[in-house]
Amino acid sequence: MDFAGATGAGSETRTVRGHLPPGAPDFVYVPVEVPPGVRRLTAAYRYDRPEVPPGTYGNGLDIGLFDARGTGPEGFRGWSGGARDTFTVGAAGATPGYLPGPVDAGTWHVVLGPYTVAPGGVDYELTVTLEYGPPEDAPAPPAYPPERAAGRGRAWYRGDCHLHTVYSDGRRTPAEVAAAARAAGLDFLTTTEHNSPSGHGAWDGLWGDDLLILCGIEVTTRNGHCLALGVEPGTFLDFRHRARDTSWAATARDIRAAGGVVVPAHPHAACVGCSWRFGFADADAVEVWNGPWTPDDEAALATWSGLLHTRDDGRWLPAMGNSDSHREPQVIGLPQTVVLADELSRPAILAGLAAGRSYLAESAAVTLALSATDATDAAGATAGIGERLATAPDAPVTVRLDVTGVPGGTARLVTDQGVILGVRLPTSGSGTVMWHTTAAATAHVRAEVRHGDEPAGAMAGMTNPVFLQGAPGR
Repeated sequence: MDFAGATGAGSETRTVRGHLPPGAPDFVYVPVEVPPGVRRLTAAYRYDRPEVPPGTYGNGLDIGLFDARGTGPEGFRGWSGGARDTFTVGAAGATPGYLPGPVDAGTWHVVLGPYTVAPGGVDYELTVTLEYGPPEDAPAPPAYPPERAAGRGRAWYRGDCHLHTVYSDGRRTPAEVAAAARAAGLDFLTTTEHNSPSGHGAWDGLWGDDLLILCGIEVTTRNGHCLALGVEPGTFLDFRHRARDTSWAATARDIRAAGGVVVPAHPHAACVGCSWRFGFADADAVEVWNGPWTPDDEAALATWSGLLHTRDDGRWLPAMGNSDSHREPQVIGLPQTVVLADELSRPAILAGLAAGRSYLAESAAVTLALSATDATDAAGATAGIGERLATAPDAPVTVRLDVTGVPGGTARLVTDQGVILGVRLPTSGSGTVMWHTTAAATAHVRAEVRHGDEPAGAMAGMTNPVFLQGAPGR
């Protein structure tokens, strides 16, 4: 797409049309030759959406932008997926999902991502408008969230680490998300827009002593989504992966290099490209519970439970729960991850998540406490959630679970052998479950609290395990 160039003020528009057949590359780069003097670039697109038979994919075409620095990480200027049909970038500002900055002369690329393609292919039309004029002043540098909030010292902190706003495909503003997080009793949240860090600077004035805001990205690959939690603000992470490419490990390393933790999201989600196909060797935790409890979560729970003792590196994989909320009426904080941390700070929260010192709850009304105590130890050696109790193999161990906030629910203890105890909670929703075992008989114990008395009832809360002697630690 070539432009003649203009002097002074004015604009030029060019349109290209194309066809992508089934089996087209995952990402198609349309070059745009940008002359000197351009101040703003606007791209708009549309594509055909034919009727298709049941069980056949229709057309879905994503869009993003790379600037004159190339199609590598340094040239990334934004991504909106299929959430918008037009966007603008310039020095003074950019559409949410895109990064403001100068429109330098050179070869830019509008990237099209054929998410799904109908049997007849997808016909598209792409229109690019370049606006000329005097140089624009750059906006003030973005105000990124601070790394610490006042907090309560060492305590249990509630958070939702999978949230979307208008900076990707969500409908809420950051202000609306922050208000809903406070209303849900959360202490922290993580902003996780799809593939773009443009929203990291959109939270100015929304954090406070009562609310820590972490920066993250939902890395949306062709074979699953992964949360990069707590990365440095402004971090770009390459999302252009398929499991068959064997390239995911490099992005996992990039997440950790940016200070974040790697958390595959909704690993059994049914939407196209949403289920996680890269394995868990590079994961620091896994999102077992995503939004209201569904069969997808039940499958994720079973997968996670089977992974607790199979990591080659001897580590175990903690579970997380997040809302993945995009819009009303989706509930922020349903579910939430409750983390034991030394303080309300980015380093402390991430350390607690990676260590599995956490439980999952459907709301702030639900609290769980799980511990294992060596009954023969005079000092009462005790381990809590995410910890390991060092005890002799045949020493008696007392396991205690305390629950509040689940009226008429059922509390279950689950070990490496499966469910070993179930107790119906009173109508008050509060209760205590006691159980006795040994390290020889039990490698780990965790808790599930479900509504009603059915084994597959909706989850109200669940814990990460307590490990007994001889089980893997972190």
